[in-house]
Amino acid sequence: MVTVVESFENLLRTAQDVFVRQFKGSPDVTACAPGRVNLIGEHIDYNDGFVLPMALPMVTLIVGAKNGTDSQVNLVTCCEGVDEPRRCSFDSRHVAKGTPQWANYVKGVCHHFPHPIPGFNAVIVSNVPVGGGLSSSAALEVATIAFLEGLTGHKIASEADKAITCQKAEHSFAGMPCGIMDQLISVMGQEKHALLIDCQNVSARQIPLISDELVFLICNSNVKHELSSSEYPTRRRQCTEALAAMGLSSYRDATVSEHLSAVKDPILLKRARHVITEIQRTCEAAEALSRQDFPMMGRLMTESHKSLQRDFEVSCRELDLLVEAAVACEGVLGSRMTGGGFGGCTVTLARKSHVQKVIDHIAEVYCTSGGTPTFYIATPSAGARLISS
Repeated sequence: MVTVVESFENLLRTAQDVFVRQFKGSPDVTACAPGRVNLIGEHIDYNDGFVLPMALPMVTLIVGAKNGTDSQVNLVTCCEGVDEPRRCSFDSRHVAKGTPQWANYVKGVCHHFPHPIPGFNAVIVSNVPVGGGLSSSAALEVATIAFLEGLTGHKIASEADKAITCQKAEHSFAGMPCGIMDQLISVMGQEKHALLIDCQNVSARQIPLISDELVFLICNSNVKHELSSSEYPTRRRQCTEALAAMGLSSYRDATVSEHLSAVKDPILLKRARHVITEIQRTCEAAEALSRQDFPMMGRLMTESHKSLQRDFEVSCRELDLLVEAAVACEGVLGSRMTGGGFGGCTVTLARKSHVQKVIDHIAEVYCTSGGTPTFYIATPSAGARLISS
């Protein structure tokens, strides 16, 4: 069964009600930012590659108001799956990371925001699943920066600068050395478009993604292995070492035929091969979508999963099972894991006429193995925005 995501209207109502109860007043600034699903181009945003995400209809929403203090910030979260306590206070002039972990994403953005931040109260709600590989962290960061723009009246110069500010927050306060993809798509998402991001120069191009016959089916494995946090920086280091072994400064200059033989370590060789071939697959996927060649897009997605499974080794039994079940179905053009790996979600390109049978088959296979999947049907959606009162 497809999960019915809580509507934006209900999210907003919940946030407003909680704000009134907690802070005895009414919010006057409301901002939201979406999660994302990456269609192809995994683990290459930090390797100067191209990625092709789309923004989701699932969002993180922040409502709030100035509280009359110079710098006292009071936060309440209603998000499921985050650590306790659900309330946090800090001084916007002297921000330090700590516990709870969820607040570090907000603190980091406040720390890197280039203008003074007055004291405020805010409530956070979200229907982006935490830990599902749909970038709940970037949604929170980008919602925060949009909220701060509304609160202070100061706009950050460019969309890229907004994304970079949020990326810095994740690096310095959450301790995750992520690339720029998640933040940039959350800022720049558009309805009926995917976003081809050049991570070498932080530029982006909207790619039309329109089909009345096809849907992207997201399946949450509802598992997250502990390897995810430790293996991410390991993969980054391995990619850097492989690049050095090839004598290059960027993977954009690397080819399998000319450079891969210079990498003698078998592990580093596999990592480099994934990066080089995934960059090529992503460029081909953007071209395929532009000419509405959806069968080619599906084939590239499945090839991407095999590379992530065998060369980059960030898949897991549950994700492999979900992809295998999907590609065995009539009406499926392609499927792959999406996100950092070791759990989280898969994304499947399927014909709308077949999607219920696909869901039923995947659910049967996965439940037989002991898992409990969650399904979402996704459409390309809008990026971060302030909501008028």
